[in-house]
Amino acid sequence: MNQQPLDKLKIFSLSGIQMKTFHITWLMFFVCFFGWFGLAPLMPTIRADLGLTKPQIGNIIIASVSSTIIARLVIGRLCDTWGPRITAVRLLLVGSIPVFLVGLAHDYTTFLLFRLAIGVIGASFVITQFHTSMMFAAKIKGTANAVTGGWGNLGGGVTNMVMPLIFAAIVGFGYTPHSAWRLSMIVPGIMMLIIAFLYYRFTKDTPAGNYKEIGRTGGAKSKTDWSILGDWRVWALALAYAMCFGMEITFDNVASLHFVDTFKLEQSSAGFWAGIFGFMNIFARALGGIVSDKIGNKYGMRGKGLLLGSVLMLEGLGLLVFAQAGTLVLAIASMLLFALFLKMANGATYGIVPFINEKNVGLVAGIVGAGGNLGGMAFGFLFKSESITYIEAFRYIGIIVIVVSVIIFISRFRKGEVKEELEPAVVAA
Repeated sequence: MNQQPLDKLKIFSLSGIQMKTFHITWLMFFVCFFGWFGLAPLMPTIRADLGLTKPQIGNIIIASVSSTIIARLVIGRLCDTWGPRITAVRLLLVGSIPVFLVGLAHDYTTFLLFRLAIGVIGASFVITQFHTSMMFAAKIKGTANAVTGGWGNLGGGVTNMVMPLIFAAIVGFGYTPHSAWRLSMIVPGIMMLIIAFLYYRFTKDTPAGNYKEIGRTGGAKSKTDWSILGDWRVWALALAYAMCFGMEITFDNVASLHFVDTFKLEQSSAGFWAGIFGFMNIFARALGGIVSDKIGNKYGMRGKGLLLGSVLMLEGLGLLVFAQAGTLVLAIASMLLFALFLKMANGATYGIVPFINEKNVGLVAGIVGAGGNLGGMAFGFLFKSESITYIEAFRYIGIIVIVVSVIIFISRFRKGEVKEELEPAVVAA
């Protein structure tokens, strides 16, 4: 049995613990993403049922991503100590509780609290990136991380498409909309329990075995190297991820409402088009990781940084076009444009993350991942404001993303082999 990280990504293989883990870990993140944003495409119905105002919806959006910030930091550390396998199983079991129980919410306050609790499962992303990094060699880590992250994020697209159909089916059985959206959330809860079993049964922490089997827990690993908090590279990547993944989870939250309110679509149609945005993850994030690896092999980390700055710039420009779209056709076309570069930026960011500090991959992944949610939380305040329309919010975000892309461009990374560690990045005067 091969106990070394793989240097090739065999997408259609389930042989070996590396590829079993690869497929189960992206599926775990997919299911968590499905549950995390399962309520988003049903918000038109929930808004009417609970009598929610625009500021209250904004608070719910903020709550859904804010709890993930702290959770990702904690989960990153737990991956370093418990191992990704047990961390994933425990997160799935605990996270399924608010997913199952959110149907008990009958007013704004209780719904907000449940949304806050559900947001914790967004930390599953850190486990996926950490676990994938364990299973693949340096030259392929960026691609492998991008594929697992992208296919996991695909859950945001599928849930936008599928949850309205589940809702409609439940209504078709004679239940009222008041009951149907509540019962719909039982589906992702059950999915999470199934994946918890698969994760426990069929994965290992490393190609050589679980942490306890190889003696990795305790001792030297019990002390966190907090010095990485002084490394500019970590914060630059966190800022970049705030612009791409932060915008992604924001769009997953508001897209259905935007299409209903701006283009007068039905909830099911709005969910379909919002789902198309998420479906771009089936290839776009992986594309970002693949290109990052190829550029890194040729031009080193500096090349990876320039790629990240470029796709962020294009994402921002696409958002500006989307904000100006006056027709549904133009809105969909521009959405696909900025979605492509946004998701490539996700992959390009995590094409760099595993090389920042190889002894604290979980903590670095957690900080950068938390940066993504911090961006989503900050953007949520724009959509909460009664003085700013959704269209204006998209425009402002586009400008902010472009500014951050410039910061990434002028952050200096050393040219060299991918296996080399980045120099401390500095902002040029």
